Amino acid sequence: MRPHQQSVAEAFAALGSSDAGLSGQEARERLDRFGSNELEEQERKTPFRMFLDQFGDFMIIVLIVAAVISGIIGEASDTIAIIVILVLNAILGFVQEYRAERAMAALRKMAASSATVLRDNLPVRLPAARLVPGDVVLLDAGSVVPADLRLIEVARLKAEEAALTGESVPVEKHTAPLPDEDLPLGDRRNMLFKGTFVTYGRGRGVVTATGMETELGRIARMLQETGEGKTPLQKRLAHFGKRITIAVLVICAIVFAGGLVRGEEPVNIFLVAVSLAVAAIPEALPAVVTIALALGARKMVKQNALVRKLPAVETLGSVTYICTDKTGTLTLNRMTVEEIWCDGRTETRQGDKETRGQGETAGKSMDDISSPGRPLAVSPRRLFYTALALSNDAHADPAGTVLGDPTEVALFSAARERGFEKPELERNFPRVAELPFDSDRKLMTTFHEMQGPGARDQGPGLNKGSLFSHDPASPRSSVLSFTKGAVEVVLERSSGVLTADGVAPLDRKEVEAVAERIAADGLRVMAIGMRTWETPPALDATGIEGDLVLVGFMGLMDPPREEARKAVLECRAAGITPVMITGDHPLTARAVARRVGILDGDDPEAVITGRELDALPFAEFEARVERIRVYARVAPEQKLTIVRALQDRGHFVAMTGDGVNDAPALKRADIGVSMGVTGTDVAKEASSMILLDDNFATIVKAVGEGRKIYDNVRKFIRYLLSTNSGEIWTLFLAPFLGLPMPLQPIHILWINLVTDGLPALALSLEPAERGLMRRPPRHPQEGLFSHGLGVHAVWVGLLMAAVVLGLQAWAIHISDSHWQTMVFITLCLLQLGHVMAIRSEQDSLFTQGLLSNKALLLTVAGTILLQLATVFVPGLHSVFKTQSLTVTELALVFGLSTIVFIAVEIEKWLRRRAARNLA
Repeated sequence: MRPHQQSVAEAFAALGSSDAGLSGQEARERLDRFGSNELEEQERKTPFRMFLDQFGDFMIIVLIVAAVISGIIGEASDTIAIIVILVLNAILGFVQEYRAERAMAALRKMAASSATVLRDNLPVRLPAARLVPGDVVLLDAGSVVPADLRLIEVARLKAEEAALTGESVPVEKHTAPLPDEDLPLGDRRNMLFKGTFVTYGRGRGVVTATGMETELGRIARMLQETGEGKTPLQKRLAHFGKRITIAVLVICAIVFAGGLVRGEEPVNIFLVAVSLAVAAIPEALPAVVTIALALGARKMVKQNALVRKLPAVETLGSVTYICTDKTGTLTLNRMTVEEIWCDGRTETRQGDKETRGQGETAGKSMDDISSPGRPLAVSPRRLFYTALALSNDAHADPAGTVLGDPTEVALFSAARERGFEKPELERNFPRVAELPFDSDRKLMTTFHEMQGPGARDQGPGLNKGSLFSHDPASPRSSVLSFTKGAVEVVLERSSGVLTADGVAPLDRKEVEAVAERIAADGLRVMAIGMRTWETPPALDATGIEGDLVLVGFMGLMDPPREEARKAVLECRAAGITPVMITGDHPLTARAVARRVGILDGDDPEAVITGRELDALPFAEFEARVERIRVYARVAPEQKLTIVRALQDRGHFVAMTGDGVNDAPALKRADIGVSMGVTGTDVAKEASSMILLDDNFATIVKAVGEGRKIYDNVRKFIRYLLSTNSGEIWTLFLAPFLGLPMPLQPIHILWINLVTDGLPALALSLEPAERGLMRRPPRHPQEGLFSHGLGVHAVWVGLLMAAVVLGLQAWAIHISDSHWQTMVFITLCLLQLGHVMAIRSEQDSLFTQGLLSNKALLLTVAGTILLQLATVFVPGLHSVFKTQSLTVTELALVFGLSTIVFIAVEIEKWLRRRAARNLA
């Protein structure tokens, strides 16, 4: 049997221990046998090895070779530029990998540093690392649990386990055995787990597991075994880099061979071929992508999304599934009274709940609930809110913040919102005694003396004569008690129900039906009853929590954020499927999922529990995973299973989470999103992005930013590929057309220098395209050449080559000695015209406006001036092998340079017309 199934005696027997703990000698022997109570780490890569690994990409290796060759042929500036770009990329990659390795360190920090244990039946304070199975640990409020424990004694002990189980409120613990073997961690109420902490009460537990055998240790092992997959952009760029590099090298070899066959000077044609290779391989691409992602990440911080790993910015644009936690992300992480039942009527915060059951009337908004000044006819409601305020240990600090147990804070706040202030009520009804809540009784009772003005005679009907009978001769009571707790327990101890007409007989079936209906909506239901006394009762007397009058029910839940539903609907409109993964009860999860729009209808297969998931073979789960929208009561390894199943179905998955239990799945997901407010350090270190406001809506904004960035990455790939294609076709086709080599090596390298980097980078600042979040996500297998990008690059490159080779042939035909300078200028300006035309894949430049991307406009203007300087500054003629052009020649060059711009604008017009016809 597992520890939670065993009785206390059986647990001691299984562990070879007793109520007195272990002897010092036995503990030392067990420490040798079981090892230290610490989380182990796998051997790490050294920082130097991490840095070297950044240079292993195929395109990076080719660029290193190109840099060496550039240096050999005397182009030191190009060599330096390439090396600087490569080193910067390596540093960024190293920083990201180094950060990822810190997740284990954060996990280790969660462990307690010391603990109080019984050794030789004496309490001693020891380093937590020295605990062994069988040790008896003493715990009180504030203690960090040092190991996995089977509780053997509790006194109203509650533990905060949200980081491990996802449970949003502290959990009441007990010592009774639990027969079910496969209970989720959150339901093992007789256990405490390493890394959680005690919030209330005290207790003792016997250690059942230490170190890597604890639940925290299992997560650490999963975290170490879970690799990080490459992002979509990394995969696409690696594939693109290989293809373009191989193609360029083949073409350069053909150009070199063709030149030799035609009798060109071997050294010069070799320099042309090498220059073409250096120019055509997009060495600026990694740098431009990195800078674009960095700029996107900077913008996202302003939207409360902190990016830890730059590729995550783009990955968001590829996401097809968002697996989100419920508590604090979709919800407010604050328990709230959502519904009450009192005086035969149900009322909700929304005011639209239809009620059922005998004696009930249609619901109305809580805003219409009576205030303390209303007449005696509404005394049941006034009494209900008085009870919520008084039978409560929550309190407000001087700043107005309500402190206490989350449930009690919710009840306190509900009363306060309706004008029932606890300090004011306590002056007239001071608490004189109490029976604290415990898990055996499932009740809490407070006793209040009725004194002060208005309490007994002019007060809100709070005396036996006015509430329970209309006989003026009835004796007055002096003490009022309120009992709150589990519905079934309060009903069992109640003999009547309070109405505006006094006490009516309790119809249990009807009242239970109301409670069940509220619970079916996913709310946690509590009941409150009352009783009056002529004199304070003895607290040890039996039956003092009996013969109650039921005052009402309250349904509580952690409500959804107002913006969550809008964000979910926007997500769905964008073709992204939101899925809720939570440790909470299925009813609660279903209710929240419906309210935020994740769940539609009553498909029984749309909700699954962790236990049901365990029973499913993985193949069967994979076949069903795309239909599931809500996962409830899940364990850490199951979250990992969910992510893997979706990825196996070809999806890109974003996983949100805040707890330690989320860390392995955050690391495995295509993008892990942790919570900045409630998130543990472990989750943050395992994630790619941190939500600074813990808000699901922020993820949707980030998705839009990611899509925009990917669009812009495609734009500058389109630009770089098209311009490089133009250069390659120009040099490749000239020999076959019987033309001399159109460009000198310096021309190729200069065009590469001034037209590749800055214009491409300015494209990354383009605003979002129309309808960005109304289109489906990119298919995960979609390549960079999809949607006609490759075809565009080829025909634009051929058009550029046709223009410049036609100009060259015509100029040679008319014996214009300036033909090479004209070709040099025209090819550069054609590329600048192209960059202006591809700012949008669908809209005309004239619709966008020249000033909508000022950075690009300034870059193009500056490049034109630099290009003209190579022609009209006499001192540069010898460097660039150029000649001054006449006005006629310059006008011809500028006229021809518009051809590509016009052609691309026509292409976009045809695309828009085709889209309209399809619509």
